[in-house]
Amino acid sequence: MLCGKGVVAIWNGITEEGRTDFYQWHIHEHMPERASIPGFLRGRRYRAVDKDTRPEFFTLYEVERFEVLKGEEYANRLNAPTPWTRRATEHFLNTSRGLARVHSSLGPGPGGMLATIRFQSPASEEQKVIDELTVLLGEIMQHPLISGAHLCKSDEEASGIRTAESKGRKDLDAPPRWFILIEACTAEALEVPIRTLLRHPAVEEPQVGRYQHEYTRLQTDATAG
Repeated sequence: MLCGKGVVAIWNGITEEGRTDFYQWHIHEHMPERASIPGFLRGRRYRAVDKDTRPEFFTLYEVERFEVLKGEEYANRLNAPTPWTRRATEHFLNTSRGLARVHSSLGPGPGGMLATIRFQSPASEEQKVIDELTVLLGEIMQHPLISGAHLCKSDEEASGIRTAESKGRKDLDAPPRWFILIEACTAEALEVPIRTLLRHPAVEEPQVGRYQHEYTRLQTDATAG
C-alpha cells in the first residue's frame, strides 16, 4: 500500500547534457528537500525499462493527506527554488505533474518494477470509475508477483497552479487526469495486469510506462544544501 492518501506524481525526460547533474541534484538536494516537508513520507524515483516508455523518469512522493499538497510548507518550497533546481530543471523534457488523491491502494509493499497508466475517463461517472477499477485492482492483486495496485485522480486546480519553480518553463505538459500504478517483482509480471486494465472501458486514451526502481528517500531531518 502507499504510505498516505495523497501523492505527487511526476513524469519527465532529461537532456543528455543535463543527465549527470540531474542525478546529483535529485539525490543530494531535491528529494531530501521534498522528503523533509511536514506530511511528506516517502519519495521514489524510477527509470524506463524500454524505449517505448516516455518520458524516461517517473518520481512519486507519498504524503499523509492530500491537503498537505495544498499547504503553506509545500507552497513555500515551490516558490523558493534553489539555484541548483533552476539549473537542473532547464534540462527537463515533457514533464507531466499531478497532485492527486489516492482512491484505492492495495498490496503488501513496493515492488522493484512499476507500470504507470495515465488515462482519461468520463467526468460524469467518477464514482463508477473508482468503484469498478478498485474491484479490478483487487483481482489484479491475485496475479503472481504483483505487490501493489493503486488508483489515483489528480486535482486539476492544485496541479495547475503556477509557482516560481515552474515559471517560464517550456517543458511542462498537461497533468494526468487519472493514473494507475501497478507494482511487481519482475517486468514480465506487469504485462497481464496492463492488458487487463487497457480492456476496461473507463480507461480511455491510455499512456503506458514501464519503469524500474532507482532510488528511495524517506522522511529525514535533512535540508537542501
